[in-house]
Amino acid sequence: GFDTVYLNIIHNDEVKAALSKYSVDVIVNCAAYTDVDGAEEHPMLATLLNQEAAINLAYAAKESDAVLIHISTDYVFDGLSCVPYIESDTKRPLSVYGTTKAAGELAIMWSGCKYLIFRTAWLYSPFGSNFVKTVRRVASERSSMKVVFDQVGTPTYAADLAELIVKVIDEQMLDRRGLYHFTDEGVTSWYDFALAICSLSGIDCDIRPCRSEEYPTKAVRPNYSVLDKTRVKETFGISLPHWLSSLQKCISRLGD
Repeated sequence: GFDTVYLNIIHNDEVKAALSKYSVDVIVNCAAYTDVDGAEEHPMLATLLNQEAAINLAYAAKESDAVLIHISTDYVFDGLSCVPYIESDTKRPLSVYGTTKAAGELAIMWSGCKYLIFRTAWLYSPFGSNFVKTVRRVASERSSMKVVFDQVGTPTYAADLAELIVKVIDEQMLDRRGLYHFTDEGVTSWYDFALAICSLSGIDCDIRPCRSEEYPTKAVRPNYSVLDKTRVKETFGISLPHWLSSLQKCISRLGD
């Protein structure tokens, strides 16, 4: 069996104590401050979770010779491209969230630890709070809703990312270190994503497209968030599902 250890990863002493007590080969950092608009109001909290915690885990991993697997985001880019982003493209985050995640990436790279960083985008699952669950709830409560159509990217089922991470660990591919882009395949807008969610859920709601300026938010989002997955597919020998087929799996799990 496995021991469950609760620790506050923003406290370096707790992280070091945990790794010195247990024999750790791999650290998978799933923790982050992901409330994009909330980060604009609470930049220090976002910095603690997205940057300081990453620093603590990276240096602890280095000391214990463990591999750190870290999840990052498409929001490190400004969305002004018109072709999918590759890993080496210049980072120009538009928000506090994107800035703190970019800083977390750099901290890990500079730490000297062994790492794999997976940048992903538009994550959703049957758990927690996410766009899929929000759309299903709101569409069930209202006869119509507006969703932005001028922001495009790739919805990504969290289970697909988790499957890759498990594969990397189980099949001993931890030596293939570096920075990778991982999302499902295809491109869509938030509007089209919402249409698909309602259609697959059997929810009758009038989804209307709107521009970002009609739906102002505290944080600026990138208009184009498509990531090029060539490197991750070639390095780990994987094929990726289309976002629509993965969405169908998620909605099947959510049920009616």
